[in-house]
This record gives sequence, C-alpha cells and structure tokens, in this order.
Amino acid sequence: MSIATADAAPPAEADDPTPVLLTVEEAARCLRIGRTTCFALIRTGELESIDIGRLRRVPADAPAQYLARRRAAQRAA
Repeated sequence: MSIATADAAPPAEADDPTPVLLTVEEAARCLRIGRTTCFALIRTGELESIDIGRLRRVPADAPAQYLARRRAAQRAA
C-alpha cells in the first residue's frame, strides 16, 4: 500500500444517506418554504449557498444555522 493510498479518504458511497449539499428545492423543503422565498434568502445572504459551475447548492447545515439565527433574533426582540 502506498502512502498516497493510505492518506486518501475513502470514496463516498453512492447510497450515502447524509448529503453534504442540498439543491435549493431541497433546502426549501427543509425550511417548509417556497423555492422563490428560498432564492430570496440566498440573494440577501441570509441563507448560505455556493456555486458549483452553473449550479447553486446549499450546504446541508445551512438551513439549521439560518433557523438558529432567526430563533435567536426573535428571542432577543
């Protein structure tokens, strides 16, 4: 076994149940909001997203972080 092989991460399984990135539609479903509202949150920077080529993806933990910020802001008000 070479050193490069030992240090490399194992390949991701095709049926891995935990996604790293969500589509905008999946993120909208997680938040129980519409696709247009989700894009508006992304546009204003309230919901984190990244571009991969021509694709827009939302990190899997971003909806939970958005919700936590909203809850904290509502408690503070």
